[in-house]
Amino acid sequence: MADAEPPKPRGRRRTYLLIVLGLVVVVGALAAVKYAQIASLIGYGKKAKAMGPPPESVSTARSALASWESTLSAVGTVASVDSVSVTTEAPGLVTKILFESGGKAKAGQVLVELDVSTEEAQLAAVKARRDLARTEYGRSKELVDKGAVARQELDTATAQLQSASADVEAIEATIARKRVRAPFAGRLGIRNVTVGQYLSPGSPVTTLDAEESAYVDFTLPQEQLGNVRVGMPVRVEMQGAKGVLEGKILAIDPAVEGATRNVRLRARLPDPDSQLRPGMFGQVTIVLPEKPQVVIVPATAVVHASYGDSVFVVEPKPPGSAGMDVTPDGKTVKLVRQMFVRLGSTRGDFVAITEGLEPDREVVTAGAFKLRNGAPVVVDNRVQAKPELEPRVENR
Repeated sequence: MADAEPPKPRGRRRTYLLIVLGLVVVVGALAAVKYAQIASLIGYGKKAKAMGPPPESVSTARSALASWESTLSAVGTVASVDSVSVTTEAPGLVTKILFESGGKAKAGQVLVELDVSTEEAQLAAVKARRDLARTEYGRSKELVDKGAVARQELDTATAQLQSASADVEAIEATIARKRVRAPFAGRLGIRNVTVGQYLSPGSPVTTLDAEESAYVDFTLPQEQLGNVRVGMPVRVEMQGAKGVLEGKILAIDPAVEGATRNVRLRARLPDPDSQLRPGMFGQVTIVLPEKPQVVIVPATAVVHASYGDSVFVVEPKPPGSAGMDVTPDGKTVKLVRQMFVRLGSTRGDFVAITEGLEPDREVVTAGAFKLRNGAPVVVDNRVQAKPELEPRVENR
């Protein structure tokens, strides 16, 4: 009996076929979705490329032509018009101190008294001898006039009177030297003596500095010597002093320092409020007579870099150039151009441009750090600090 033939796996093949068809459909759907996404991204990229990079928001100001005074700057040191270390002339024991540290003194005011008891006793004895000599002189003169005595006795009486008078003056001078006085009016320094202390000749008592005016010493390079003259005005800003002090150049040293090639100058400043102290330093500005025309911009417009200083000038966007012309909120898009400049002096919130920029140009004053040459910008000056030539800080 022959074996029966096994049935064909038709049902299994159909199942496999359905699975393969399902996979093809799924892959095709995924491919269609991915293609649509890629096409959308490509279209967005083309649209973004056509629109260009988004513009930066900046604040601007216009460069201006101004007449600025020419100045020279230096660092100065305060020196007293009259300054002296008050010392003793004669030795002695301190009996009275008639001043306080940091106080004011008048010219000739007694500051310290030394013990003069010995000198006063000697003075009393010498005065008694002088009075006796004066009496003898008067008696001798009367007798000589009457011819009762020889002229020689009058000469002897005259010599004795002169000797006694000289002794009185010498002791009075010694007593005067034991009263230490202020040689001129001014402000006293710290007291260096105490009551009961023995002082030798030349012992320091205190210091004395004149008030109401002061000297400021400073130096300038020799190439600037031809620009300064005696009598030129100066402005001085001192740390620790209120406001700007104004004075004039008093003297110019005729010699140039060999080591530094600088020349030393001295200015005199009025100091009615006694703000200045010897040794203080500050910024000295010499005002020259010339007032040239310069282009000025706010100091915030200048971008400082190792390769040079520059400003960004705002210009209209050329027609037909790439990128948007107007932002979605209706603001006009402009372009910036980087211009390298040479800086001059600074005054207040402004800086002078000596080369590289013309007046009446719109320059970026806020946001320049994020720009590059040719970058698109929109100008927004709604919130902007107003620069000033002489800014004043308000106390709060």
